[in-house]
Amino acid sequence: MVSALGRANMVHVYNCHPFTSQQIVQVEQEPGLVCCGGGALFVVATGGCKVEAYSLEKEGCPLICRFATMGTVRSIQHSKIGDYLVTIEEKNNATYLRAYTNWRYQAEEKARVGVRLLGHLLRGASVWGGVQMEIIEIPLAERPVAMACCSISGDLLVGCENTLVLFTLRRQNQQNLGQQNLQSPWPNTQQSCSQSQGQTSTQNLSVLDFERSVILHLPKMTPKQVALCGGYVAVQGELEVLVLKLEAALMPVTIDPSSETSKNADFLEEQGDFLLVPRHQELLGNRAKDCDIPVSIEKTGLEDRGQYTLSYILFRRFSPEFFQGCSVEEMHLHSLQLYSMFTSNQSASQDEPACVFCFFSLPTAGYLYSLKGGVELLSAYQYPEKVLQAVLTDHLLHVITKSALQCFTVRCAAVAARIEDPYIDTTMKACPPCSLEVCALRMQLFIGLRSVCVYGRHVVLLSAADTETPEETERSTPRRGLSRKWTISSPKETSSAGHGWNLYVVDTVSPLTLYQEMVEYSQRYAETNPQAQSLRHLLSEAHLLLRASLLQTSEQQQSSGSDAAESLQTHSGGAAQSDRQELEEAFRQNCAQLGDCFSRGSQKDCHLALPYYRMSGLSVIEVMSRNRPLPSSLHYGPGFLFYLKHYMLEEVDQSLGQEAADEVVDIFSQSEPSMIVSVCASPCMINVNPARTLQILQHMEDTAGVSVPLTITMATMMLRLGNVPQFTELLERHAEMLLVYGFIEEPRLLLHGRRGDQHMQIHPTTLARQLANSQAGLLVAAMVALHENNKVQLEQADHIFKELGCENSLQVDFWEAMLMASSQDAVIQELLFRVASVYIDRLTNSVAAPKHKSLKSSDDLINSCSHYGALYPWLTVLNPAHTTNSQHQEALHKLQSLLCGPSLSLGSVVPLLEQLSEETLWGFSLHLLCTTRRGQYSSSIEQLLDRCPQAIIAYANHQLQDKHMALWWQKLLPELCNRTRAASDNRILLGALKETLVVVAMETSPAEFLELIPDDGTASYFLPHLLTCSQRHFLA
Repeated sequence: MVSALGRANMVHVYNCHPFTSQQIVQVEQEPGLVCCGGGALFVVATGGCKVEAYSLEKEGCPLICRFATMGTVRSIQHSKIGDYLVTIEEKNNATYLRAYTNWRYQAEEKARVGVRLLGHLLRGASVWGGVQMEIIEIPLAERPVAMACCSISGDLLVGCENTLVLFTLRRQNQQNLGQQNLQSPWPNTQQSCSQSQGQTSTQNLSVLDFERSVILHLPKMTPKQVALCGGYVAVQGELEVLVLKLEAALMPVTIDPSSETSKNADFLEEQGDFLLVPRHQELLGNRAKDCDIPVSIEKTGLEDRGQYTLSYILFRRFSPEFFQGCSVEEMHLHSLQLYSMFTSNQSASQDEPACVFCFFSLPTAGYLYSLKGGVELLSAYQYPEKVLQAVLTDHLLHVITKSALQCFTVRCAAVAARIEDPYIDTTMKACPPCSLEVCALRMQLFIGLRSVCVYGRHVVLLSAADTETPEETERSTPRRGLSRKWTISSPKETSSAGHGWNLYVVDTVSPLTLYQEMVEYSQRYAETNPQAQSLRHLLSEAHLLLRASLLQTSEQQQSSGSDAAESLQTHSGGAAQSDRQELEEAFRQNCAQLGDCFSRGSQKDCHLALPYYRMSGLSVIEVMSRNRPLPSSLHYGPGFLFYLKHYMLEEVDQSLGQEAADEVVDIFSQSEPSMIVSVCASPCMINVNPARTLQILQHMEDTAGVSVPLTITMATMMLRLGNVPQFTELLERHAEMLLVYGFIEEPRLLLHGRRGDQHMQIHPTTLARQLANSQAGLLVAAMVALHENNKVQLEQADHIFKELGCENSLQVDFWEAMLMASSQDAVIQELLFRVASVYIDRLTNSVAAPKHKSLKSSDDLINSCSHYGALYPWLTVLNPAHTTNSQHQEALHKLQSLLCGPSLSLGSVVPLLEQLSEETLWGFSLHLLCTTRRGQYSSSIEQLLDRCPQAIIAYANHQLQDKHMALWWQKLLPELCNRTRAASDNRILLGALKETLVVVAMETSPAEFLELIPDDGTASYFLPHLLTCSQRHFLA
């Protein structure tokens, strides 16, 4: 049954049982106020001045202790942090705010009670000699009307007529009398257990105290309820809610309300005869500051040096109206609550909560907002009848009417899950959306309910046969619960004692039990309509229930980790671990069920099958068995195909067996033939039947036409069958470049990836190994194309060639081809260094000779690659062809070409060149190239004249040009003169001198030439050249 209620929100109603049992608390007098916390239920008799505490964690709820208050209690709250009670009391027409600490010690019949003012600590033996209950009087300038305790820090927020006062919880221990902030929560079980067992050791005694730190002035709002949680402050009026964030800052920021207050006062004076009805208003985030509620900060802390800033978070105002049987007078807000959640990777004692939620309710509707990470309305609850009070927990929203207790689901876990795991809402993981429609579970009937509070799995209800007054309802404020939820029990009646009231403790079932009932309930939809929306919704509710339980389990384990009661930890640790394992197993089952729903669902949500199946831990074979077509339909669901497609496209380690692989081929050949090539190329399909698959591929080619990837796939199947000639024939259908395009379209025809320890490991396929032996050029061209199209990285390509055993041949060919194709500077410099290193190794014979002849000769590289320069003419003199073998000469020419080119960084290869000897001319040529590249021409001229003077003119003609032309007469001419003088019969030197003088005569003036003639009596040798110089100069 589904009913549409409210604005675009629907409430699904499921007949699941959230309650398991109930018991009646035996109290002597009619309760007036109740609250719970710290494993205890606190009861204040109507009009009384006594508090009774009952244990919620023991069967029968036995009495823990009772103690008298100093006035008539009008409101009571318990703080989990510090385990203290705070009350608003009346006496002699005056209102007081008091805190009761160490109240558990009253169970030992100790009469000693200390009474003191805020900040005035008791001293002496009365304190340190033994633990006693303390009553702390907290003075206020205005009458308190509401208060709230922070569940994270234990701080106290008090609402007065037009102000909010924040008290910071402090503690003082025996060793250090200085006060300090109670930054981390005190483990509740530590205090409750140790104190109830009568441990009165004062070795580490701590005394609680409060410091008034901040006052917030709200001149245009009168608080009815307040809430405090992790710096968030919520204030509720009759029909408006304001949420603020109070943060410590270096400089105070004060919002001056004077202008707006005076303006509003003038407006009210003009409209004094009219009734102003506020309009509906919702302002979220930064827009909330535009509301007409000014707030100013007054800092009062004496020891706290920090300042505070205030930011508006949420403002919501409702217009009074008659709706669903409620009069205008009855339409007021109630049940204000701020609720926090921690994720499993957080420490509740050190971190801020991952999520903070704000809940408030009208008699006809409740509203749940998420405050952190952007303010958002999560759910709007439409009630079937007037609700008196509501309490929010991790799993459920508990609401009471006059005659029933009902539970609604909440979306807190959906928000927390997305904060905890960034992979949610991706193809890796999923979670039902925060906007998922809420549902109501089976209600439990009672008579005359008046108030409700929650602690853990215990829901405490106060009922009275007579109708309560509006004032009593307003005083029954909501209490924060640690909460889980859900189950059912039989209708309740008043006790046989005859009085008209009862105090019930209703226990909810464990989340796992409720989940199992939801799964059973969902089978009704699965049997009738597997694609029903209600089935998906109910399984999503169960999913969020388990997520909330897992988050809560992690938080409890973390908080227990700081517990002092080691024996309790040891006893409960194993049970908690077992419960978590059961929850995780149920979670995987639920993910599998959701995967089934989305696998056959509509095209809109079919993509969700993939992450849910992944989270289920099911293997692909198990998923396939769950998604075989029904007899009535021969089609596969779109979600299943989406899942299977992604599985085939991923680099997985698991290989399918032949039967499963053949079934996958059949699925895609029937449902999505365009994917068949990618499917066959998947590494998990290595065991597919090649002959059977080849028939399917040939049929596809006959029907859809020839395509290059399809041809390569068919050739791969032929290769697996061992038919190499047919394999070669298939590849020869297309030109090499077309085959390269085919590999770009489907790289896994050449490469398979497997997940290693940290990075993806790439391995060659059978096709790649065959190409390495038969068509190496195609393999190298394909690898270059894959790299340039970002399909493979350079290191991965190197790994491929090493696995192929071609690291000294095809790998170098790949590097050389990459130099021709790549335009990335970093890659080019890396490759230049690599190929230069290989050439040097080949010249020194430090590596084995390559198995295959290089695909590109030095001339090919010079003509097609700009990084290889043409060999300098003088190099031909230094390395005659007959001095080395062909491979040695090829390596030498390539290395010389690199040194002649513009790109190689000389500094990177000089250390490698040092291992080459200069004794050979080819070795000398390489060192001479380096010296020339450095611009050391003088040194190069001397070395060349020493080793190979016949190359000097060729060297000078090529190198000594332009700005280096002067070296002809400044360096070369003097060197030749000196050397010919010492060896006058050296024809090589004389010829070089003659050629040099010809150049000098052409480039200098007669006067300059005259200066160059040596004064050793050989001037006659220079006179013809001087004459030539003079004639040239005369003609010019």
